[in-house]
Amino acid sequence: MKSKKPGVKKTKPAAKPAAAKKSAANKSEAKKSALKKSAPASSGAGAKLIDAKIKALGDWRGEMLGRLRAVVKKADPEVLEEIKWGNVPVWSHDGILSTGETYKAAVKMTFAKGASLPDPEGLFNSSLEGNTRRAIDFHEGDTINEAALTALIREAVALNQTKTKR
Repeated sequence: MKSKKPGVKKTKPAAKPAAAKKSAANKSEAKKSALKKSAPASSGAGAKLIDAKIKALGDWRGEMLGRLRAVVKKADPEVLEEIKWGNVPVWSHDGILSTGETYKAAVKMTFAKGASLPDPEGLFNSSLEGNTRRAIDFHEGDTINEAALTALIREAVALNQTKTKR
Protein backbone atom coordinates (compact mmCIF):
# COMPACT_ATOMS: atom_id res chain seq x y z
CA MET A 1 0.00 0.00 0.00
CA LYS A 2 1.33 3.41 -0.95
CA SER A 3 1.66 6.04 1.69
CA LYS A 4 0.74 9.61 0.90
CA LYS A 5 2.98 12.43 1.95
CA PRO A 6 1.08 14.86 4.10
CA GLY A 7 0.52 18.24 2.57
CA VAL A 8 1.35 17.17 -1.02
CA LYS A 9 -1.56 17.51 -3.37
CA LYS A 10 -1.45 16.55 -7.06
CA THR A 11 -3.05 19.03 -9.37
CA LYS A 12 -3.97 18.77 -13.02
CA PRO A 13 -2.33 21.23 -15.38
CA ALA A 14 -4.55 24.12 -16.35
CA ALA A 15 -6.50 23.59 -19.56
CA LYS A 16 -5.47 25.70 -22.55
CA PRO A 17 -7.95 28.35 -23.55
CA ALA A 18 -10.02 27.49 -26.63
CA ALA A 19 -8.26 30.18 -28.70
CA ALA A 20 -4.86 28.64 -27.97
CA LYS A 21 -6.14 25.21 -28.98
CA LYS A 22 -7.46 26.57 -32.29
CA SER A 23 -4.20 28.39 -32.96
CA ALA A 24 -2.18 25.22 -32.38
CA ALA A 25 -4.56 23.26 -34.60
CA ASN A 26 -4.28 25.86 -37.36
CA LYS A 27 -0.46 25.76 -37.17
CA SER A 28 -0.53 21.98 -37.33
CA GLU A 29 -2.84 22.02 -40.35
CA ALA A 30 -0.71 24.64 -42.07
CA LYS A 31 2.40 22.54 -41.49
CA LYS A 32 0.71 19.40 -42.86
CA SER A 33 -0.54 21.33 -45.86
CA ALA A 34 2.92 22.71 -46.57
CA LEU A 35 4.43 19.23 -46.36
CA LYS A 36 1.82 17.82 -48.75
CA LYS A 37 2.41 20.53 -51.33
CA SER A 38 5.55 20.19 -53.35
CA ALA A 39 6.68 22.97 -55.58
CA PRO A 40 7.66 22.12 -59.14
CA ALA A 41 11.21 22.84 -60.22
CA SER A 42 10.07 25.93 -62.06
CA SER A 43 8.85 27.53 -58.83
CA GLY A 44 12.23 26.93 -57.23
CA ALA A 45 11.33 25.60 -53.76
CA GLY A 46 12.58 22.04 -54.26
CA ALA A 47 15.21 23.15 -56.74
CA LYS A 48 16.73 25.61 -54.26
CA LEU A 49 17.01 22.91 -51.61
CA ILE A 50 18.71 20.59 -54.07
CA ASP A 51 21.02 23.44 -55.17
CA ALA A 52 21.98 23.94 -51.52
CA LYS A 53 22.66 20.23 -51.03
CA ILE A 54 24.89 20.08 -54.11
CA LYS A 55 26.80 23.16 -52.96
CA ALA A 56 27.15 21.85 -49.40
CA LEU A 57 28.67 18.59 -50.65
CA GLY A 58 31.38 20.57 -52.44
CA ASP A 59 33.16 17.52 -53.86
CA TRP A 60 32.81 14.92 -56.61
CA ARG A 61 29.50 13.75 -55.08
CA GLY A 62 27.96 17.19 -55.50
CA GLU A 63 29.21 17.34 -59.07
CA MET A 64 27.82 13.87 -59.83
CA LEU A 65 24.47 14.67 -58.20
CA GLY A 66 24.30 17.85 -60.29
CA ARG A 67 25.02 15.93 -63.49
CA LEU A 68 22.40 13.29 -62.67
CA ARG A 69 19.89 16.01 -61.89
CA ALA A 70 20.57 17.65 -65.27
CA VAL A 71 19.87 14.35 -67.05
CA VAL A 72 16.61 13.91 -65.11
CA LYS A 73 15.43 17.44 -65.93
CA LYS A 74 16.37 17.08 -69.60
CA ALA A 75 14.62 13.70 -69.85
CA ASP A 76 11.47 15.07 -68.19
CA PRO A 77 11.12 18.86 -68.22
CA GLU A 78 7.93 18.53 -66.11
CA VAL A 79 9.71 16.70 -63.28
CA LEU A 80 8.91 17.80 -59.74
CA GLU A 81 11.97 18.33 -57.53
CA GLU A 82 11.68 17.89 -53.77
CA ILE A 83 13.74 17.15 -50.69
CA LYS A 84 12.29 14.36 -48.55
CA TRP A 85 13.34 12.25 -45.60
CA GLY A 86 15.57 14.93 -44.18
CA ASN A 87 17.93 15.70 -47.02
CA VAL A 88 17.30 13.37 -49.98
CA PRO A 89 16.63 14.84 -53.43
CA VAL A 90 13.53 13.26 -54.98
CA TRP A 91 12.33 13.54 -58.57
CA SER A 92 8.64 12.85 -59.22
CA HIS A 93 6.13 12.84 -62.04
CA ASP A 94 2.78 11.27 -61.17
CA GLY A 95 4.64 9.53 -58.35
CA ILE A 96 8.28 9.13 -57.35
CA LEU A 97 10.65 8.43 -60.24
CA SER A 98 13.95 8.34 -58.38
CA THR A 99 16.00 9.64 -55.49
CA GLY A 100 19.58 10.91 -55.35
CA GLU A 101 21.20 9.69 -52.16
CA THR A 102 24.79 10.59 -51.36
CA TYR A 103 27.17 8.38 -49.42
CA LYS A 104 30.89 8.61 -48.71
CA ALA A 105 31.88 6.44 -51.67
CA ALA A 106 28.84 6.64 -53.97
CA VAL A 107 25.94 8.65 -55.28
CA LYS A 108 23.00 6.27 -55.46
CA MET A 109 20.15 6.92 -57.87
CA THR A 110 17.29 4.73 -56.71
CA PHE A 111 14.28 4.17 -58.96
CA ALA A 112 11.13 3.62 -56.90
CA LYS A 113 9.67 1.12 -59.40
CA GLY A 114 12.95 0.06 -60.96
CA ALA A 115 12.17 -3.66 -60.90
CA SER A 116 9.32 -2.97 -63.34
CA LEU A 117 11.47 -0.99 -65.77
CA PRO A 118 13.27 -2.39 -68.80
CA ASP A 119 17.04 -1.94 -68.46
CA PRO A 120 18.55 -3.12 -71.77
CA GLU A 121 21.82 -1.26 -71.11
CA GLY A 122 22.25 -2.87 -67.67
CA LEU A 123 22.47 0.41 -65.75
CA PHE A 124 21.08 -1.02 -62.51
CA ASN A 125 23.97 -2.26 -60.38
CA SER A 126 22.56 -2.04 -56.84
CA SER A 127 19.48 -3.12 -54.86
CA LEU A 128 18.93 -5.88 -57.42
CA GLU A 129 17.42 -8.41 -55.03
CA GLY A 130 14.23 -6.51 -54.19
CA ASN A 131 10.86 -6.81 -55.89
CA THR A 132 10.29 -3.09 -56.35
CA ARG A 133 13.29 -0.77 -56.27
CA ARG A 134 16.48 -0.80 -58.31
CA ALA A 135 19.44 1.54 -58.04
CA ILE A 136 22.50 2.74 -59.87
CA ASP A 137 25.61 3.45 -57.80
CA PHE A 138 27.91 6.07 -59.27
CA HIS A 139 31.45 6.31 -57.93
CA GLU A 140 34.11 8.96 -58.25
CA GLY A 141 35.33 9.10 -61.86
CA ASP A 142 32.35 7.20 -63.31
CA THR A 143 30.79 8.41 -66.52
CA ILE A 144 27.04 8.64 -67.06
CA ASN A 145 25.48 6.84 -70.01
CA GLU A 146 23.14 9.76 -70.64
CA ALA A 147 21.20 8.13 -73.49
CA ALA A 148 20.45 4.99 -71.46
CA LEU A 149 19.65 6.95 -68.29
CA THR A 150 17.34 9.28 -70.23
CA ALA A 151 15.49 6.26 -71.64
CA LEU A 152 15.20 4.75 -68.15
CA ILE A 153 13.79 8.00 -66.71
CA ARG A 154 11.26 8.26 -69.53
CA GLU A 155 10.20 4.65 -68.93
CA ALA A 156 9.72 5.48 -65.24
CA VAL A 157 7.51 8.46 -66.14
CA ALA A 158 5.46 6.31 -68.53
CA LEU A 159 5.04 3.61 -65.87
CA ASN A 160 3.86 6.17 -63.30
CA GLN A 161 1.40 7.63 -65.79
CA THR A 162 -0.12 4.25 -66.60
CA LYS A 163 -0.54 3.53 -62.87
CA THR A 164 -2.33 6.84 -62.22
CA LYS A 165 -4.81 6.46 -65.11
CA ARG A 166 -6.43 3.30 -63.72
